[in-house]
Amino acid sequence: MPPLFCGMNYRFWKVRMNFFVESIDRGIWDAITNGPFIHKLEKNDVFIGKPWSQWTENESKKTQYDCIAKNIITSALNLDEFFRVSQCVSAKEMYDILEVIHEGTTNVKRARKHALIQEYKMFRMLKGETISDVQKIFTYIVNRLIGLCKIFERERLNIKILKCLDRSWQPKVTTISKSKDFTTLTTTSFFEELREHELEMNCLHDQEKKEKHVKSIALKYVAQKVNQDSSDYSDSETLNLLTKKFGKFLKKKSREKNQPSNRYNSKKVNEFNFTNYTWFGCGKQGDIKADCPKNESKEKGLTRSLQREANQEKPTSLGKIMMTHPQVHHQRKMKKSICV
Repeated sequence: MPPLFCGMNYRFWKVRMNFFVESIDRGIWDAITNGPFIHKLEKNDVFIGKPWSQWTENESKKTQYDCIAKNIITSALNLDEFFRVSQCVSAKEMYDILEVIHEGTTNVKRARKHALIQEYKMFRMLKGETISDVQKIFTYIVNRLIGLCKIFERERLNIKILKCLDRSWQPKVTTISKSKDFTTLTTTSFFEELREHELEMNCLHDQEKKEKHVKSIALKYVAQKVNQDSSDYSDSETLNLLTKKFGKFLKKKSREKNQPSNRYNSKKVNEFNFTNYTWFGCGKQGDIKADCPKNESKEKGLTRSLQREANQEKPTSLGKIMMTHPQVHHQRKMKKSICV
């Protein structure tokens, strides 16, 4: 059965169709690409079509190639694609119509070719991509350019592969550049060597990751143990401090029970000894200020002096009132004259 074409991935179908037809007979593929074989007969220096009755066995076989090719192409198409080529006469005409519909004309192919060349020049390995991903994209671009009649040298492709790798591959790139012959090394073997190096690097990375994980577990255990020891030490220290304070509190309580209360260092009134003090008034011991004779004389003299000052201030105050109120003084004078 020929590969089925449903209107998508024409390039993929085209390559598979080529392999399938050539596996049957190369003459069939020749009839598809170059057209049917036409038998000619030379007559009077003019080539004319040779009648079917005069065909040899070999000529009849070559003519049959075109019929076989048309059968293969139509068997590989779905209904929509079949109606596009159903009116064609030869297998070459069918193949050319499908190519123009799905690949475009010469101008379209030229534009696609320039776009792919630019994509080929700007191709770089992205972060997180593996060598398998790089090989897949690179091979797809190169195969499309080869399908558009772009020719690449083997050395040029290998150098481009080295240039598209990121910085982590720089040591390996330097080693390959000095030790390999790019003219004899195919791209497939080149990618295989890079993939082998990638596997080794992944193994080393996994081993380092496991070692870091073990170290982190050990550090966590040590940190946890140190924290536990420090917490135990702080708890014991706090307990000792509380024990000391409680012991001091008990000693203080027992001391207060054994001794009488001496709050504020105050003495009782009945225990106060007056004979130990001299007074400011008479200078004798044992006298009370209220009973002191000198204090009484001083108080009497003070009261007398206050009374004198009060008597002296009365007329002055009246005079002040008279001076400050002249109308009242005038009225008093008028009353005296009337009485006289």
